[in-house]
Order: sequence, then C-alpha cells, then structure tokens
Amino acid sequence: MTITPGLLPEGLRDRLPPQAEAASRLMHRVIVAIGRHGYARVSPPLAEFEEELLGRLKSSRAQDLLRVVDPVSQRTLALRPDLTAQVGRIAATRMAHAPRPLRLAYGGQVVKLRATQLRPERELAQAGAELIGSDTVAAVTEVLRVALDALKAAGVTDITIDLTLPDLIETLSAGPLPLSPSKTREVRALLDAKDAGGLAAAGASDYLPLLEACGPIETALPKLRALPAMAALESRIAGVEAIARAIGGTVTLTLDPTERHGFEYQTWIGFSLFGHGLAGEIGRGGAYTLIHNDEAEEPAVGFSLFLDPLVDIGLGVEEARRVFLPVGHDPEAAAALRREGWTTVAALEADEAPNSCTHVLEGGEPLPLP
Repeated sequence: MTITPGLLPEGLRDRLPPQAEAASRLMHRVIVAIGRHGYARVSPPLAEFEEELLGRLKSSRAQDLLRVVDPVSQRTLALRPDLTAQVGRIAATRMAHAPRPLRLAYGGQVVKLRATQLRPERELAQAGAELIGSDTVAAVTEVLRVALDALKAAGVTDITIDLTLPDLIETLSAGPLPLSPSKTREVRALLDAKDAGGLAAAGASDYLPLLEACGPIETALPKLRALPAMAALESRIAGVEAIARAIGGTVTLTLDPTERHGFEYQTWIGFSLFGHGLAGEIGRGGAYTLIHNDEAEEPAVGFSLFLDPLVDIGLGVEEARRVFLPVGHDPEAAAALRREGWTTVAALEADEAPNSCTHVLEGGEPLPLP
C-alpha cells in the first residue's frame, strides 16, 4: 500500500515554528522550576525491555505499551508511555544506595499505544518529579507545591487540584464495608462511573454515600468524614485536611474520593491538575510504591505534567525579535545583538527579502521594518 507523502501515523504530528520553539521553551521553564526545589534531572532512554517498564510500580499493568522486537537481543522492547516507571528503575538500581529522600526530575517524549477522545495525540511531551523514600503528608505537600511552581513558570493560571483516594475502595472492602475481590472490582468500576443505580442493583448501597462526598474540598471533606465507615480511616482524612490547609490558599481544591481512572498504581492519595483555558487535566500524580530488585517496597510520591496542551493554547510563544542582516553587515554588531537576546537572519544574496524578520540591521543598529 502506498503511503501519501508527508502522512504521519494517527496520533503523531509535526511541531512547526513557533510552536516547536514554544514547546522547548516550556520544557526548559518547567524543568528549571522543578530543579530549584532540589530535584536533580535524569534522562532515561525512549525504549526499555518490557518487563522493566512493568515491574517497578506496584499494581502497574501492561497497558498503553507500543512494543517492538529488539533485533540485537531478540527480546521485546516497549516505548515508554510514561516516565515514572523509568525514574523508579533508576532510583531502585543505579541510585539504590543514594540517601533518601531522593529527589529526581525528568522531561521527555512518551508514546501511547492508543489515543483518547479527549487527548487524540499519542506522542506527548511529559515533565515531572519524583520524591523517592517517603509518601507522608509532608512529602505530598512538597510535591504539590513543586507542581504548582512548575505550572506557574509555564504560564498556567487559575489552577485547580482535584484530590482522590485511589485505594479507598480496597481499604473499605477489606474492613468496614466488606466485599469479595470480584465484587470489589465491580463496585470500584461503578463508583468510577458515578453509577448510583448500578451500585444499588449490585447490593452495594453502603457505598452510595461516597458519591455525595465530591466537590469543593471545604464541603466534600466534612461529608466524607461524617460517613460511619470512615471512622476507621480518620488518619487518612486528617492527612487530606493537612494538605488542604497547606496549599488551599493558593489554588482551587476539590475532592473526588472514588476517582480511580488513571490512578491504577497510586496508593493513599492521588491528584489531577487543571488550568484556565485548558480542556481536561494537564497533570496528575500521587503516592505509590516502588519495587526494588530484591522485591523490597519503597514509598514514593510524584507528579507528571503534559506540556502539549499548554503549547496548543499559545503558552511559551514569545514575540519575535528577528533582525535581518544584509550582505556585508558588521558581524560584531550582529554578535552583540545575539548576546542581547535578538535572533539574527543573515542574507545569502544581495536581493534577498527580509522574510519573517521584524527589524533590519542598518548602521550597526536594529531598525524596525515597515
């Protein structure tokens, strides 16, 4: 079958000027903002052995992996759909003996097996941070503050954080509201779909009040705390309350305690990040468990930001300052302009037009073009 020239696979795209420059600029701003909190950058490869990508995060599943066979090792490789597992591998192997808590940052491209209706792109620019060795309230609070600083550095405003309790149903079903493993999976799916009728039909009416404990944190959290089944989880409620006190004055905080979609490997707390003018979430994170080679488990907390939606709404695009350099221009004057932050475009022919330029170099100075 003949492929149309220039055609790309579904979900992949080219970034052209000025969006390509904007994407690079936003990645730099985000990584710098994260690094200023003490997070050192690591850079894992685009592909790894499939088992390594799946074996580091407890409860992770083989999904979204685009697989290929390595012609050298004859083993299955997978392109990373997310960078968190790779950072976990680095922390558990090459940096296993580094002092904890270990703070690592990352940024790069990820490739999904399938796109979603809300986010049709399969290749995404992802940046984030992982705090390895702790999942306490203090650790979660720090990671959220780092995420907020990174988003603000990228130009995102009116930020909303939606908190969730990813393992809440498993915890309740094993204690105050007992369910069999198969019934737990069913109830979890019904709660994730906000299907009140389905819960009643499944004989899980005790879980219905959880659907009401959603919304702004100041009203949802008291509703959650008032549920009789939550008395055994008071420390969990107190942790969410402490996090809300620490960061609630700077952003909008909401709570959806049963949200599970996209939080398959998170443990006691997860969060999604939203911003003004952006459709859907622009980041997510939470606490999770990292698996070492000796099967030892280590707590961690982190976040990932998706930068492509920011580029799509124009963030990172800067006003062009492009100076046209005629044939025979003064190279020292041009070099001085570049040191001042100007972009210079040198003519190759005497009659070349100053296309895409805003100024022209005349008499050693940049003069605006008409």
